[in-house]
Amino acid sequence: MKFPIFLIACLAAMPAPAAEWDLRDGDVPLSQGELRALAGRTLTFYDDGRSKYSAGGAYSYTFSEANGGGTAFGTYRITEEGSICTAFRNGFSRCDLYVHSGDRLILIDEEGRRFPVRPQ
Repeated sequence: MKFPIFLIACLAAMPAPAAEWDLRDGDVPLSQGELRALAGRTLTFYDDGRSKYSAGGAYSYTFSEANGGGTAFGTYRITEEGSICTAFRNGFSRCDLYVHSGDRLILIDEEGRRFPVRPQ
């Protein structure tokens, strides 16, 4: 049951303006250069889900086995405000903000939920 709820919640959200990000003290958004450097990398989250940002703008998110497995495909773009917006093949779209929080890399979604990335 986790998979459909998580998928709907993550993919159905509308992009949030940069001013509405729920930042905490110490959060530092990634720079444009750091965001561009995500191309070619796969980020693994603590639930074993994986975001892959490919050169040329292709994107995929692979759900962990515990969350039903499967992969959602789309394209991504880096906004001037510093978020990454993804348009999925199924028509859903969303924007996320990556921040440094202390020594951790955190993805913040439009609802303010925080998803730490495993160190590589």
